[in-house]
Amino acid sequence: MFADPSKWDEVLGVNLMGVIHGVQAFVPGMVEGEAPALVINTGSKQGITQPPGNTAYNVSKAGVKALTEGLAHSLRERSGSRVSAHLLVPGFTWTGMTGGRLAEKPPGAWTAEQVVALMMDRVAAGDFYILCPDNETTSEQDAKRIAWAAGDLIENRPALSRWHADWRDVFAEFMRD
Repeated sequence: MFADPSKWDEVLGVNLMGVIHGVQAFVPGMVEGEAPALVINTGSKQGITQPPGNTAYNVSKAGVKALTEGLAHSLRERSGSRVSAHLLVPGFTWTGMTGGRLAEKPPGAWTAEQVVALMMDRVAAGDFYILCPDNETTSEQDAKRIAWAAGDLIENRPALSRWHADWRDVFAEFMRD
């Protein structure tokens, strides 16, 4: 959490400011044009459920979620939905970035091609949130984890109660139901 400020700058610079700069560079032309267009920003489940361990990453991806939600609303208002925005929320995905750390694709990971195929299906269906499962976590498990995270706020549980010793068993029971 209290990492070197330069590490925070690096993570926020790439994950959040990179998306902001991309939106600023391309979206005005899309809105001014006449052709249908779409923006797909890549978030993360960590930007929604906030697991402990990499707070800078979580903050950056939560920012991408908020930015893309606001962008989708603005585009709907300004372009009559001719230009849309979507939030891709991949699960564990084998990419060039993960490949540098791992010698081969882990069984739990999806390939980038699987993520893209799901993304294209969900965009065609008109989905804003494109939540991808993987070979370890089902869509149902993702939905329950996200609901639990929202419940922390609604029920005034301790922050990140899923990982809190007093709530660990309650969370495990919630996931079993």
